[in-house]
Amino acid sequence: MTVTPGRAGAASSSAGRRSGRCVRGGGRAMGAEASGSGPALRELLREAETSLLECKVCFERFGHRQQRRPRNLSCGHVVCLACVAALAHPRTLALECPFCRRACRGCDTSDCLPVLHLLELLGSALRPGPAAPRAAPAAPGVLICQHAFGGWGTLVNPTGLALCPKTGRVVVVHDGKRRVKVFDSGGGCAHQFGEKGDAAQDLQYPLDVTVTNDCHVVVTDAGDRSLKVFDFFGQIKLVLGGHFCLPWGVETTPQNGVLVTDAEAGSLHLLEVDFPEGILRRTERLQAHLRRPRGVAVSWLTGAIAVLEHPLGPGACSSTTVKVFSATMQLIGQVDSFGLSLFFPSKITASAVAFDHQGNVVVADTSSPAVLCLGKPEEFPVLKPIITHGLSHPVALTFTKESSLLVLDSAAHSVKVYKADWG
Repeated sequence: MTVTPGRAGAASSSAGRRSGRCVRGGGRAMGAEASGSGPALRELLREAETSLLECKVCFERFGHRQQRRPRNLSCGHVVCLACVAALAHPRTLALECPFCRRACRGCDTSDCLPVLHLLELLGSALRPGPAAPRAAPAAPGVLICQHAFGGWGTLVNPTGLALCPKTGRVVVVHDGKRRVKVFDSGGGCAHQFGEKGDAAQDLQYPLDVTVTNDCHVVVTDAGDRSLKVFDFFGQIKLVLGGHFCLPWGVETTPQNGVLVTDAEAGSLHLLEVDFPEGILRRTERLQAHLRRPRGVAVSWLTGAIAVLEHPLGPGACSSTTVKVFSATMQLIGQVDSFGLSLFFPSKITASAVAFDHQGNVVVADTSSPAVLCLGKPEEFPVLKPIITHGLSHPVALTFTKESSLLVLDSAAHSVKVYKADWG
């Protein structure tokens, strides 16, 4: 990729402005030294800001927000995400390092963790110069972490997350001795149940969980390929074995039905259950030609159903597809990892899907890691990152009635609570 004269001129001009800023900074430092107010530390911080914490393409300071995140190229040089997007070819994502000309792809870049850690360590000690004004408050829709609960020892490799619609309590399935953990709204452990074991009512390898409108807990168990229903205090009500090849995702509908994806059969099922009596009334196969479906979500606003596929095939090991169906099971929106890569400079691997209260589709991304809003199904994709840092391996999402977003972070063994940042 060649650099046009206009870009080169702009870079030279920006370099000159940066150089002037450094000279003026030196003058202030010498004045501070004369007054004995610690010039060495301030000079070191200025040098760190201009040499380590500044993108050498656009000369903007790195930051945690998505467009300013520092990204490693395959050659080892670091530029901000906005410059990766500007340099990459819009279809092939191919680009050349602007410093050494080594070829790479935008989707193969990764966060530069040392720079991000340095930003956190220095924090407010760094003062932005004239070319890097203080960032404006985040726009509505960007979420910030308020608190987290769980942690290693309380949760062990958690896989599923749900919210009780009546009590507001949070239910998590994990790999602990008692597979189902119930937390109160403040994050304290209220109770737990679902013993690990080989008996028919025991949980072996739970994958996902939902809580019905009448507070019954429904768990998909990959160990014996069954669906298990408990009351909210852990008494077994129903075991559905032999109905599925590999039940995976599970969700409650507004009518108190249960949606279940079968990853091996490639199907989506709707179950009608008499939960107090523990009786399966009816089962219906809604879709039969899905590709390894896992996560499932339903919009209580529109009745739309989102299914997350993980197809097999060459090069598909990290490919995912989000399909959204209307309440009558008509396909109304679809986007896959390749399609998203045309709008976003890094690879996206969706691991969970949910609807917010406005009917927008929200997915967790384990590649960034991040949480992204894809917009309404009819507008796919309108890509908007809403959580860009603080996550390790998000595997489940759910929204509260107050529009807080709960994110289950498997690598951190915790539930993280995010709320809108209104500045």
